Amino acid sequence: RHRWEGFAQSFSKMVSLKLQKRLAASVLNCGKRKVWMDPNEVSEISMANSRQNIRKLAKDGLVLRKPEVVHSRSRAQRWLEAKRKGRHSGYGKRKGTANARLPFKVIWMRRLRILRRLLAKYRAAKKVDRYLYRELYTAAKGNQFKNKRVLIDAIHRMKGEQARVKALEEQAEARKARAKQREQRKLERLQEQARLAKEAAETA
Repeated sequence: RHRWEGFAQSFSKMVSLKLQKRLAASVLNCGKRKVWMDPNEVSEISMANSRQNIRKLAKDGLVLRKPEVVHSRSRAQRWLEAKRKGRHSGYGKRKGTANARLPFKVIWMRRLRILRRLLAKYRAAKKVDRYLYRELYTAAKGNQFKNKRVLIDAIHRMKGEQARVKALEEQAEARKARAKQREQRKLERLQEQARLAKEAAETA
């Protein structure tokens, strides 16, 4: 019985501040869980039953709005910096397939655009003619060149082959011209001999 009386007395001392908390939340424009009331001034706060009274208490500093709880991004930022350096990307961290993470089509498009840009630059600089450009363009589309270095090597090789063929053609043309000249001189010589023989026969 004595314990129950003590509990009843302590319960009677506790004051419900439910109304004041609701009004304070409305005045301070926040949720009820963000309202702080001075525990030493409970009796004075319990007397406030209007928003005007609550505003006065807020001005006096008996009722305050608690600050926002900080949700720090420092750990997340550190993690992202490490990711940029290439950390945390091993087999255990991967969810999608290699094709899902970086599609093969994207890799192909990047590679082909690099090769086509190089070919266009070479054509503009007159390093390759339009016929060689077209041949290399179709070869690049057919996946013959793995990267720029391979394409540049192919260009040098093909230009060297073209120069060699051209030199051989020029040599052949020169040989033909010399042979023709020889034939012409031989024919002229024979004609001259025939004319001289004819003149000698006439004088005899």
